[in-house]
Amino acid sequence: MSRPIDDLTPVIAAAVTADRRRALILVDRHGRILSWNAGAARLFECSAANAIGGDIARFVPIGPEVGAIDALVASQSTGEAADRWLVRADQTEFVATVDVAPIDRAGSEPVFALQIEDVTDRRAAAVSLERSEAHLQSILATIPDAMIVIDERGVIESFSAAAARLFGYTEAEVIGRNVGMLMPGGDRARHDDYIAHYRQTGEKRIIGTGRIVVGRRRDGSEFPMDLAVGETLLEGHRLFTGFIRDLTTQQEAELRLKQLQSELIHISRVSAMGTMASTIAHELNQPLAAITNYMEASEDLLRQLPIDTDLLGEAVSQSAREALRAGAIVRRLRDFVARGEVERRVEPLAGLIEDASRLALIGARERGVRALIDLDPQAPLVLADRVQIQQVVVNLVRNAVEAVQGRTVRDVTITTRRIEPDRVRITVADTGGGIDPAIEPRLFEAFNTSKEAGMGLGLSISRTIVEAHGGRIWAENLKQGGAAFHFTLESGAI
Repeated sequence: MSRPIDDLTPVIAAAVTADRRRALILVDRHGRILSWNAGAARLFECSAANAIGGDIARFVPIGPEVGAIDALVASQSTGEAADRWLVRADQTEFVATVDVAPIDRAGSEPVFALQIEDVTDRRAAAVSLERSEAHLQSILATIPDAMIVIDERGVIESFSAAAARLFGYTEAEVIGRNVGMLMPGGDRARHDDYIAHYRQTGEKRIIGTGRIVVGRRRDGSEFPMDLAVGETLLEGHRLFTGFIRDLTTQQEAELRLKQLQSELIHISRVSAMGTMASTIAHELNQPLAAITNYMEASEDLLRQLPIDTDLLGEAVSQSAREALRAGAIVRRLRDFVARGEVERRVEPLAGLIEDASRLALIGARERGVRALIDLDPQAPLVLADRVQIQQVVVNLVRNAVEAVQGRTVRDVTITTRRIEPDRVRITVADTGGGIDPAIEPRLFEAFNTSKEAGMGLGLSISRTIVEAHGGRIWAENLKQGGAAFHFTLESGAI
């Protein structure tokens, strides 16, 4: 309801003088400016002397009906201030809230009070916030990792599109419910206790770190996931944001990779057996021939009377010893070819080296190769899968034996050294021609070989095995000639 202007004069006068934050302007029905306060002078960058008497349309465009101030009143039909573009004296534009109030004057045409506040910065901030929120929503809708926000009671407040795809729930189905619905039974029962414990003690268990946990989908199926949780305070309320990545495919790929690795190692062992077939036959022939000779001698002794029991006993004893020797050779070959699950255990390094080198050096002595073994007593044990590490030693020793063929000095040296409190180095060195510079950069890559009939898998498989054991493998040419291959294993000593 409008009031007589006489009653409002003191109020308007005080506002015109004191309010320097807002523009307070009086205009008549035709838009002629009657009053212009300091706030208007600052806002429009125009002094009162230059504004009073002029048309308000210079600063507040009101459409084609110039002077029709009623247009401003009509635009405010809701009774609330309206935002519109205004113009300063230098013709720059800005957004402002314009509040128009008619003031009756007894016996005269009414005047209108315009209260104007610059909201450009506020509008810009609002637009920026809207854009930021839209940008954030677009990010949350497209990132592959699921995101869930819960409050300090465990109630879900936000559920991204990726989370909906991962768990099979829509956002509407989970908002307002406890996040335990996304966990298996055991974790669900403990989760609220974890949150309560954190609120009471401040002890962080997963906040700020990552952990592999199990999630539960809508259909009841469970899956492994990588969970990272962050914490924030918003207007006095604690919120927890969880980023979730499904590990199902990754773990399946890792399992398949291990299976393929085991298959490849097995194939490599069988392939190595094929190349050693002739020398193995020679190695077995020696004890079998000895057994035959001792048995024939025993048969001759049995025909003679009186029987020389001492000599007969010696012949039988030697036959048994040679039979055990042949059995040991067959057993080592069977263990070498056998395929089993990878399982690291504490193994005596001396026995591991001895068994592997004996197998790799079959026939080497007949070709003039001298094998030297230098074991460090400070490195008696290693943590290893025996069969796999024997595969590495066999590969390296057999390569060394081949490297010294045709050389004047044909030495293969196997050395062990403790290089750190928890690390052991095994070295296989030879007196061959050294590593060809052309293949040295790709020495441990698959199908890289200098042998005419080689497949180039031995060193590649050796590197895979050593790295799977947490060690490393490398090679170097020696100053005195030849090459040395080194690899490391974790010590099994306590």
